[in-house]
Amino acid sequence: MSSSKKKSSSPIVNLVAGGTAGLFEALCCHPLDTIKVRMQIYKRQAVAAPVGEAAVAGAGGAAHSIPLEVKPPGFIKTGKNIYSQEGFLALYKGLGAVVIGIIPKMAIRFSSYEFYRTLLADKNTGVVSTGNTFIAGVGAGVTEAVLVVNPMEVVKIRLQAQHLSANHNPGAKPKYTNAVQAGYTIIKEEGISALYRGVSLTAARQATNQGANFTVYSKLREYLQDYHGTKDLPSWETSFIGLISGAIGPFSNAPLDTIKTRLQKDKSVSGTKQSGWKQIMTIGTQLLKEEGFRALYKGITPRVMRVAPGQAVTFTVYEFVRKHLETLGIFNKSAPKPKPLN
Repeated sequence: MSSSKKKSSSPIVNLVAGGTAGLFEALCCHPLDTIKVRMQIYKRQAVAAPVGEAAVAGAGGAAHSIPLEVKPPGFIKTGKNIYSQEGFLALYKGLGAVVIGIIPKMAIRFSSYEFYRTLLADKNTGVVSTGNTFIAGVGAGVTEAVLVVNPMEVVKIRLQAQHLSANHNPGAKPKYTNAVQAGYTIIKEEGISALYRGVSLTAARQATNQGANFTVYSKLREYLQDYHGTKDLPSWETSFIGLISGAIGPFSNAPLDTIKTRLQKDKSVSGTKQSGWKQIMTIGTQLLKEEGFRALYKGITPRVMRVAPGQAVTFTVYEFVRKHLETLGIFNKSAPKPKPLN
């Protein structure tokens, strides 16, 4: 199996095009990410329902009740609850952390992908096999997770989930007010290592995401280019193949994402001796025991709705901006020579 040979863009072109694409993705899709996080951290609740007159006074004057389980709200209801209880802007909580990290994230993603892809290309033909395309995507996912994504998500999740804390007073000023202040507070109180809580899970998630994402996207793009007989695809086709490639990852790593969110939303227990993987196993086991297997896939609907169109936006904007930057030749080592006048 082979993949088409493609000339790598300038790292600065990847920076500008990737950053612009990421910014558009965040602005369009962040509300779905907020809903996803709320669904993942919501725990089933047991409430006491009175049983007839026995609820008023049982033996010894004690009230009796039957515990009733309240199921977590679904995707639409979660979104409505956020909007009605906290306002429209609450859907964009944590956006600052995403925007601050989006340019280096996308720059690292596309630049590292092109770097790994070049290393893995056939020395004679320059062709990159499908398997090596996947490996390059995995490498890009791990690289962006360690350098940018995990710290950014810890801050984002704290901002999105703080009102659900047991110590939260509805009338009190929120502990975290913006991304910069939240990051500073987390580092001051818990140390910089707190920003890397769950990094192994984030790396695993990003690796599978980007491995599948780049492989499917590149193969579909190659097929359409051969079909049309041109390298330039219409924007709607780029969006379509980005949508398909972006939908694959979430189904394969949803349990990792759910456990990661639970791990990152709270402080470490004071005095705990548990290692990172021990905490991961503890959270996963507790989740299965208390809430069942389906809890591992909490938020899968908004996550697919977030990631799939997000990738469609990302690839479409990235290809558009990169094409125009390369045409202008501003960041190239040598700009294209002008055509001679007739």
